[in-house]
Amino acid sequence: MDETRLKARQLRNAATDAERRLWQFLRSRQLGGFRFRRQAPIAGYIADFVCPELKLVIELDGGQHLEQSDYDAHRTLVLERHGYRVLRYWNNDALAATADVLADVLRTMEERESTPPRPSPTLRAREGANPRLSSAPASQERLSPALASEEELCSSPSLAQQGRAGEGCFPKQETQK
Repeated sequence: MDETRLKARQLRNAATDAERRLWQFLRSRQLGGFRFRRQAPIAGYIADFVCPELKLVIELDGGQHLEQSDYDAHRTLVLERHGYRVLRYWNNDALAATADVLADVLRTMEERESTPPRPSPTLRAREGANPRLSSAPASQERLSPALASEEELCSSPSLAQQGRAGEGCFPKQETQK
């Protein structure tokens, strides 16, 4: 196993609180039906989260990123040159305003979602023999509108399957004694 993949595995096993919180909503195609990977190697870097289908990278930044802004800018440039869109959020936003972060990610996903190509109309449709075929709009499943509340975020089918729907899916903060 190469060094980058080994480092990615170590990072997955030592996730920050913010990464764990966001991953609860990105995993298992819960956000817009798209698959995300966490701590994924891309172009020699390790992205916190990536949606390969949309070429979307989500980075969560802690306080150390204030001191390494040049490195982060170069890293973003490299990822963008490989066709990725990079979204950056502060760890405290991912923890305290998770719904807002997810709504912003979902808006970006809607922007990046490519429209599936429509098949060419048949010869009969082009000649007007069946006008219904030539004017039918492309059927396309759209992403849900921007999420506004924890209740909307937590009502995904996968949470219902886990028996957690309706009880809130943000983990309860346990107090230490």
